[in-house]
Amino acid sequence: MVDISVSIGSLTLKNPVLTASGTFGYGTEYSELIDVAKLGGIITKTITGKPRKGNPMPRLAETPAGMLNSIGLANVGVDAFVAEKLPALETLDTSVIVNIAGSTVDEYVDVAEKVQGHVRTNAIEINVSCPNVDHGGQALGSTCKGVEEVTKKVRKTTKKPIIVKLTPNVTDIVPVARAAQDAGADAVSLINTLQGMAIDIQTGQPVIARGIAGLSGPAVKPVALAKVYQVAREVKIPVIGIGGIMNWEDAVEFIMAGAAAVEVGTLNFIDPARTLSISRGIEEFCQSRGIIRVEALRGIAF
Repeated sequence: MVDISVSIGSLTLKNPVLTASGTFGYGTEYSELIDVAKLGGIITKTITGKPRKGNPMPRLAETPAGMLNSIGLANVGVDAFVAEKLPALETLDTSVIVNIAGSTVDEYVDVAEKVQGHVRTNAIEINVSCPNVDHGGQALGSTCKGVEEVTKKVRKTTKKPIIVKLTPNVTDIVPVARAAQDAGADAVSLINTLQGMAIDIQTGQPVIARGIAGLSGPAVKPVALAKVYQVAREVKIPVIGIGGIMNWEDAVEFIMAGAAAVEVGTLNFIDPARTLSISRGIEEFCQSRGIIRVEALRGIAF
């Protein structure tokens, strides 16, 4: 038997495969399609203080090697989430990580305070990296000072594990990751989407209504892998790898680059059942190599 459990602060995941925020709804939508209990955990769509309708349509578009999205953090708001969505997750036999965001630091704190008290919130992921909003998000997460401020203040609201989700759209991601660590984060997750766009040559207009959007999928994997590799060598807290993971081989690459766990996103739009196969593939790979703990793979590329 191979031990594929991993620890993120005080939280133990049964395996290193998580679903990325924004790709798995509030956590219940896929339960009729797959056995959610076989996931290491689910990360909810981003929750904000007030309900958000999101950005105007069209806000999704396929690309040759991934997809563009500009959803704009559409969600029901924290009060409805705590009252309606979190209770619906109580029967799921897997970890639940609530992704939060805000236009201001105070909004992040308010949302964190409200979600952290619920028994189904096992950890909080702070989204300081969304490129599709005008305030907060990437604007806050692109500086060490911004990341440090929001992480410190959210840290004061809860003893539950905190993960800070970082943007790749910065000159150097390592100091930003260190700022999160020094401010009290239990882990960092990276990368969020790269900025990208597509233009309809028949109309001469951007395919996405907002113009520039977030690019995800296989196209971003080499960039994501490099960022994880850079950060994992420089911080002491766990790194969660995100970006273009489409199979177990991709996940193993991220673990070898230093990731403790991975988040799978775009693949959930194609075939969520394939996300489940990733943890099994990791386990079988370890068995074939005589590895008894997945942790033994972590960072061997250093």
